[in-house]
Amino acid sequence: MSDHQGQLSVLIPVYNEEKYVGDVITRVLALGPMVKEVIVVDDGSIDGTAKVVQGFADHESKVRFHKAAKNQGKTAAIRQALSMAEGEVIIVQDADLEYDPAEIPDVVAPILNRQADVVFGSRFLVRKAARVHYFSHYVANKFLTVFCNCLTNRNMTDIETGYKAFRKEVIKPLILTSKGFGMEVEITAMVCKTKARTYEVPISYYGRAYEEGKKIGFMDGVHALWYIVYYNLFKPLGKAGRAYKKAVNAALTEAKAKAAV
Repeated sequence: MSDHQGQLSVLIPVYNEEKYVGDVITRVLALGPMVKEVIVVDDGSIDGTAKVVQGFADHESKVRFHKAAKNQGKTAAIRQALSMAEGEVIIVQDADLEYDPAEIPDVVAPILNRQADVVFGSRFLVRKAARVHYFSHYVANKFLTVFCNCLTNRNMTDIETGYKAFRKEVIKPLILTSKGFGMEVEITAMVCKTKARTYEVPISYYGRAYEEGKKIGFMDGVHALWYIVYYNLFKPLGKAGRAYKKAVNAALTEAKAKAAV
């Protein structure tokens, strides 16, 4: 990884994760020179999350911290983090340890090796360590993924994964407009409208129970159905959707030309 030092921006949206966020940041920083910056956006936490993160930001130059005035959801937090990101490669890392930061190098490797422009960490592709949990979540995830695949004409296995990594040219031009957890569908649908080479890699998943702090619920799944329809069939035809597709395709074409020189 010596040729890829300082290229990675890790975005961490966080809400009321005082118990886990310090461990997550520590594990991300342990990845070493490949990490350019760790951008933590506190989405209006009311516990001690902000104090923990500020402690890291005060003593570690790689940690950048933004605290939102009120809770607006994961999409809003990621929108803010993307506006701050400066790395060539960008990945989202949840703050609850359901995803192991030690696997970040595996997720971003296809991008760093110039094989991919986007990588999804799949919990189902080739199953690694995974806590046995809610069957209803599994069925809902599979249904949403298949439904989205029908509209994108892609063979994704896990569109709702929390591990998504991108070349900056693919994700920075995308102005997220969904709410709550809608970014997972929005990003998938919009990226699939571009020429971006999309890969999946297997990851572990240490899911939490609701009593342990899991936040996604039934209505998030209902909203996802509408988002799948909207961001596949309507948003790409609008001015913003067409501008995004044009900008990404032009940037990827330019990057490919430079790499060939």
